[in-house]
Amino acid sequence: MVVSPSYRLFGLMDTSIEPYGLDPDDTHWLLSVPGLVYLQVPSAVIKSAVRLESWSSKPPENHSNWFGQEEVEVELPTGDLGIHTIDCGVQEVPLSLPSAGLYKMRWQWMFNGDRGPFLSPIGGARVLSVPPGQERELKGKDQYCLVQIWRTLAYSERE
Repeated sequence: MVVSPSYRLFGLMDTSIEPYGLDPDDTHWLLSVPGLVYLQVPSAVIKSAVRLESWSSKPPENHSNWFGQEEVEVELPTGDLGIHTIDCGVQEVPLSLPSAGLYKMRWQWMFNGDRGPFLSPIGGARVLSVPPGQERELKGKDQYCLVQIWRTLAYSERE
């Protein structure tokens, strides 16, 4: 799917929550609260191609030429997901998780070296050195992002 970030953010959220209460943090690319994970992006990212994958266990490492990669654990109350941007609200996604629970997400992203320059949204506005990407995934967009999700603990197992 294609996402247009707003205010240098786009996120994946459980559709049962309100997407508010996130404190800005300029030290990490991923920002999270229960039910919501945002990726901070450079302001030059107008269109991002996003691929979502649900796994039954931790997926193997993908050794593509990623610019960045972070993992975060997040509680998802229903497992019904949507992409959230501040300007456009929630956009449906073609993925629903099997159940509510605690999930890990691995976010990996690359930028289109033919676009930019890309200024870092974290740790000061410095120009990012963009490694050559995989044009097949970028498909002419400014960024490609792969989000892999797997359950770490179901609610029934936690009680």
